[in-house]
Amino acid sequence: MNEPTLLGEVISVAGSSLLIELTPHVSSGLLIIGGKVYKIGQVGSFVRIPQGYNDLYGVISETSESALLNDKEISVDKRTVRVELVGESIGNEFERGIGQFPNIKDEAHIVTEKDLLKIYGGVKGNQIKIGKLSSSDSIDVTVDLDSLVNRHSALLGSTGAGKSTSVASLLRSIVSDEQGKIVRPSSRVVLFDLHGEYSTALSDIATIYSINPSTNESPLFIPYWCVNPESLIDFLCGPNENLRNVFLDKIVIEKRRFVEENGIVFDVEKITPYTPFPFRLRHIWYELCFEDSVTWVEKEKKTPNYISKGDPIKLEAPIFKPADTTKESLSVKGGLVGWKKQLTLMRSRLLDSQYSFFLNPGPWDLGNDYKLVSDLDVLINNWIGLQKPITIIDLSGLPSARLDLLLGSALDVLYEAALWSKNQSEGMKEIPLLLVLEEAHKYLSNEFNGLAKSMVRRIVKEGRKFGVGAMLVSQRPSEIDETILSQCGTLFALRINNATDRGRVKSAMSDSLSGIVDSLPILRTGEAIITGEAVRLPIRCKFKTPQDNQFPDSRDPKVNDQWSKAYSENKFANLLNAWRLQNPLNDKESKETR
Repeated sequence: MNEPTLLGEVISVAGSSLLIELTPHVSSGLLIIGGKVYKIGQVGSFVRIPQGYNDLYGVISETSESALLNDKEISVDKRTVRVELVGESIGNEFERGIGQFPNIKDEAHIVTEKDLLKIYGGVKGNQIKIGKLSSSDSIDVTVDLDSLVNRHSALLGSTGAGKSTSVASLLRSIVSDEQGKIVRPSSRVVLFDLHGEYSTALSDIATIYSINPSTNESPLFIPYWCVNPESLIDFLCGPNENLRNVFLDKIVIEKRRFVEENGIVFDVEKITPYTPFPFRLRHIWYELCFEDSVTWVEKEKKTPNYISKGDPIKLEAPIFKPADTTKESLSVKGGLVGWKKQLTLMRSRLLDSQYSFFLNPGPWDLGNDYKLVSDLDVLINNWIGLQKPITIIDLSGLPSARLDLLLGSALDVLYEAALWSKNQSEGMKEIPLLLVLEEAHKYLSNEFNGLAKSMVRRIVKEGRKFGVGAMLVSQRPSEIDETILSQCGTLFALRINNATDRGRVKSAMSDSLSGIVDSLPILRTGEAIITGEAVRLPIRCKFKTPQDNQFPDSRDPKVNDQWSKAYSENKFANLLNAWRLQNPLNDKESKETR
């Protein structure tokens, strides 16, 4: 008599791919075992192949039905399933990978809930519960937190597939239990939010920094002197090799003055443009203006021939009497001439209020007397050292043209902090850091090469050595640099409609699961196929649904409800005010600022 779980027998073995012929007693497509109904031959479901004391486990990737022909007559119908082997159990222990292959005629069995519990176990140690198995609501889905962070991950899905909600749910699962109690109080998670979606979803467990802070949010500052100096110069002045070299020299001089004025014990000869000391940006602009336009009273060039000395704080350039080469007693030309366009651009940047969080960074702005209210250690502590385990860097008010520079600079600060603290108790090697990068395709595309992409490449390649992990979130995986995506050890693939995007996901998966990838267009909202380092087997999972007040601010508008309301006159004065202020104020805030 056949065992109740018998599915069929192996008829072909090709590496890790098997072909299994189903037995006639499962022709109905349903089996009832222990009072539970199991669907047969479902893509993404599991198969067990006994091998003595061991069991091999695989995932169904394809089902088919074919007819064998003999003298042009159909003699037998065969229902087959293709299975990809993914792991084995030895006793009660399950591990990925296989130590042996099955033979032809070996039996294949349905995987029951008892088997699934053996594979997935309970929520213990470094396992975190993130949702339920799609095929069995009684089985919790867990992921290995160590592998999730150390080996990097990517959460991918089309618009409307539930990415933002899944990210919020996943981060909650990492730091708190189902009752909302924080169970990992020393977590370090920094979420770069490009659309301002997560403030409402995670406000109770996150510190929020925003360019345009609202209630319960703090102002975001990214000090210009933390930025890669060459990228900073290109942003301020545009490309000019001669100007860049002089600018870098003046940065070094300013940093040496800061060290000397504050009595810091440091060998000034070792200071470079990249040493993280502050410098006075407006004074450098002033000195560059001086060198570009100066004229002298005498031929020996000792006395500048001023009309007005200007003011670096007010961004007033010095004005000189014009040079007269016909009479030696009059003004002598001394300026380098040729930087006027670049220095005018730099001045406009310094005056532009939309960059004030960057070029006038509050407590991190160096005073005229070389005094600094807050140093870099305070900034790092604000981002990863406060009591709440998650930090949201809200970049929604950021000028899109400068996203790369400022996001890359923030990543640079955090990565350098990890690099130079690797031997210290507060370093990321001891207390790891997870960076969650929303809308990754915007700055990690194949065609784009900027500071942010350079930093993410470095993080995914070397971050594990210094305790920094990355989680990429994107709706267009085909646009993400292939090298970066291939370094993500765990993939959360939500519904993906585009064939090109599915192809990129397929190529990034470590397991040969083409059939499962082909099922991505029919996944439900908030449902994902999870593969890679953090899960024991590829899983089809339904993420935990957040509570009503914990959804990201990205849900679709209720078109029918709103369009069906009675007409009322619209007044757009508040809109205009918010636009001018470059701040998405609500109605009340907008009226108060007018």
